[in-house]
Amino acid sequence: MNYRDMSMAELLALAPPGWGGVLLDGLWLSLQVAGGGYLLGLLIGMAGAAGKLSGGPVIRDLLTCYTTVIRAVPELVLILLVYFAMPEALSQLLAMVGLGEVEIGPFAAGIVVIALVQGAYATEVMRGAIRAIPYGQIEAAYSLGMSTAKTFRRITLPAMLPGALPGLSNLWLIATKDTALLAVVGFTELTLAARQAAGATKHHLLFLCAAGVLYLLVSLVSNLVFKVLERRATRGLLHG
Repeated sequence: MNYRDMSMAELLALAPPGWGGVLLDGLWLSLQVAGGGYLLGLLIGMAGAAGKLSGGPVIRDLLTCYTTVIRAVPELVLILLVYFAMPEALSQLLAMVGLGEVEIGPFAAGIVVIALVQGAYATEVMRGAIRAIPYGQIEAAYSLGMSTAKTFRRITLPAMLPGALPGLSNLWLIATKDTALLAVVGFTELTLAARQAAGATKHHLLFLCAAGVLYLLVSLVSNLVFKVLERRATRGLLHG
């Protein structure tokens, strides 16, 4: 097919021979991986922050090693480790007990890596936000007979959100862009879809710019969502 004679609208059409549908499919896969990894990272970050603030020396040291190592190693190296090295190591261990091989798909590998990276950064973001809470508020909750879980839900979480949301919003945007690294293991997210379209049509500028615009739209919508969340989280502070 001669793509050079097609207009921009035809090239970006959702139905074949246009590649717009392929780009949107890639964007949807990118958002799935980013969303799954980000949510798991938030859970890891919350547990990590709690462990660093109230855990024993061993737990704190282990969490410090985790956050230091994960933040030091590039995400691309982590993806290659999880996708290639981890299954090989697990398969060798399982072979010793007569079990089969282990395979990790690029989708699962992406979620695992993003969750580990997001968890390491979220740990420090949440730890800083919790430490900024005046301890008298938490002491007052305990003096009223609140349990640790209820104190966290009613006092700590609402008080930490204003300080944590700006950092967490940045982490979300980083997660959406980190999905582009999955192209190295053949996962057809937005960047790889754009490269495939550009390679097939020879319209590199058009499709790479289209991918950039889609990333920009995700960023703009995400910023609006987080601004709404920040406004709600700081409403009492602004008017109190």
